[in-house]
Amino acid sequence: MFAAMRAIPFLPSRFLTAGLLTALTMAAPLRADDDYSKAVETWRADRVTRLTKADGWLTLIGRHRLQPGENTVGAGPDNTLRLAAGPSHFGTVTLGPGGIVDFKPAASAYILVDGLPAHPTQLRYNDGLRPSLVQSGSVSFYVIKHGVTPWLRVKDSEALRRKNFAGLDYFPIDPAWRIEAQWIQFEQPRQVSFTDVSGQNSPAPVPGKAVFMHDGKTYELLAIDEGREHPLFFVIGDPTNGNETHGGGRFLYAEWPKDGKVVLDFNHTENPPCAFSPFTVCPLPPKENQLPFPINAGEKTYRGEAH
Repeated sequence: MFAAMRAIPFLPSRFLTAGLLTALTMAAPLRADDDYSKAVETWRADRVTRLTKADGWLTLIGRHRLQPGENTVGAGPDNTLRLAAGPSHFGTVTLGPGGIVDFKPAASAYILVDGLPAHPTQLRYNDGLRPSLVQSGSVSFYVIKHGVTPWLRVKDSEALRRKNFAGLDYFPIDPAWRIEAQWIQFEQPRQVSFTDVSGQNSPAPVPGKAVFMHDGKTYELLAIDEGREHPLFFVIGDPTNGNETHGGGRFLYAEWPKDGKVVLDFNHTENPPCAFSPFTVCPLPPKENQLPFPINAGEKTYRGEAH
C-alpha cells in the first residue's frame, strides 16, 4: 500500500479517485490471501515429502497377524508368514504369554534390529516408545497391535507404490475454509468408539469438541487426543466422500486450542493412509463427525492405485 502511495507523493488524498482508493484498500487483504495460499502450498509440499519418504505409507507391502507360538518370517515359501519381499528367511518371531514378542534372527541373512546386528531379543511395541525395527536391505518390519492382536507391519523402501506415486490433487485453495471454531472442553475426556475399515470398534479419548458456523448453521466435530505432543485429530465425513474425495472420509489435524478457540483449516484436509495402501487399518468418521454439507477443500481422491 505504501509503495502505491509513494508513486503519487504530491497528490492530496481529496483528489484520489474512488477506484484508486478501493485498490489501495484491497491491497492488504490481497497480500494476506496470497501469503495464506503460499503457506498452504508449502504445507502441501511437506505433505508429499512425508507421504513419499523411505518409510512412509507408500512403502507398506504387508500386514501379517502373529499366531501364538513360533512364526517363521521371510519371503521363502516355507515360512509361516511369507513376505512379499526381503530375504528368504528373516528369522522366527514368537508370540508368548502376555503378548510378549521375541525375535530370533536367521543365520542366512544380514539382519539388523534398531540399526544394530541382530541377536535374539524381545521386540518393543505399543509401549509408548518407537517399536523395534527389524531390517534386511530395503525391507523392514515391526510389531503393531490392532485390538488385542499383535501384527507385523512390513515395509519396503523400493515398493512399487512409492516408485509409482501419482501425486496429489486438491480443491482450489479458499481462505473461507479456514474456520475459527469455539472449543468446548469436556469436564472429563470421553471414550468414543471408532469403527475402522475392518469393522472393528476401538475406543479413543475425546477431550472436547469444536463448534463452528457454516452458512448460518452450527456444527460440531469431535477431536481425538493423541497426546499433547501431537495436534488434535479429527476424522470427518461429508457428501463428497466416494465421489470427489476418499470414500472412507478424510483426516484433519488442528493445533490445540488457544483462548477457547481452535482453527479448523479444511484446506489441510487429507486422505487417510487407506487411500494409498491396502495394508492399513484406518478409522471411519463417527456419526457425530458426518457433516451434511460438502467440504470442497483439501485433498481429493487419489488418482493412483485405488483402495
